[in-house]
Amino acid sequence: RHLDALSSEGMLEAGEAYVRGRRGRGRPAKVYRVTDAGRDEFEHGYDDLAASALAYVRELGGADAVAEFARRRLLHLEEAYRLAIAAEGPERAPEALAELLTEEGYAASVEPSGHGGLQICQHHCPVAHVAAQFPELCEAETAMIGRLLGTHVQRLATIAHGDGVCTTH
Repeated sequence: RHLDALSSEGMLEAGEAYVRGRRGRGRPAKVYRVTDAGRDEFEHGYDDLAASALAYVRELGGADAVAEFARRRLLHLEEAYRLAIAAEGPERAPEALAELLTEEGYAASVEPSGHGGLQICQHHCPVAHVAAQFPELCEAETAMIGRLLGTHVQRLATIAHGDGVCTTH
């Protein structure tokens, strides 16, 4: 009932759940995604200021300056994350990273991939509106995730580009 109400208000949109293998009996499961209107209900008070500042950085120093800003923005988090992940051990590194990202507002989880391996899914992005204009933010985050996990990672989807969740394999 609550999901239907949020859907009718344009805050959520429903879709069919991805099913691996045969679907069981009964009604198909639905997956709900937050729409842009729903995201606007979250606190995004500094989006315009951040976008204006990054536009100015791009104007002065070009795309490389924005990429460098994005990389430096994550340095303090990366060091803190590195210590926390090391304390958990390599076998729990993805889960530990998801927990840390959740603490930062990303509502992250770890899911098995249909092609082997794992995916870190971020169900909320506090910087999605700015990242839509400045993909360097997502690129720097993806690189940080790879360094923290010590493996090549690939970003499969981002909220900033219209997907329902940021997914890193």
